[in-house]
Amino acid sequence: MPELPIDELRREMLEKKSELSARLDRISANLQRGFAADSKEMAKELEDSEVVDALGNEARSEIAKISAALARMDDGSFGLCIECGEAIDVNRVLAYPYADECIECAKDGERRKSHA
Repeated sequence: MPELPIDELRREMLEKKSELSARLDRISANLQRGFAADSKEMAKELEDSEVVDALGNEARSEIAKISAALARMDDGSFGLCIECGEAIDVNRVLAYPYADECIECAKDGERRKSHA
């Protein structure tokens, strides 16, 4: 199996984490601004803020996944499935650098979620 380009993946993840953090800062600033006094306008702004908040939650989740992947790089477990301990396919890691499960364990997890 080809070796993972750890340094390049680390750099890409750090850049992505920085972009997401900046986006999160903009989202937070947007949510902290006041609402209009007009009730129709206020309803629209509340709806918009819910969408923006959901985007913020997605950004926070992705930042957490990136941070976990960077920690795995530091402790030497990067590229290994957290469920079964086997190596995650290189192509999966290259496509999704913060994947923490091999494709089989990820599929099993999705099946369990869909039956819960």
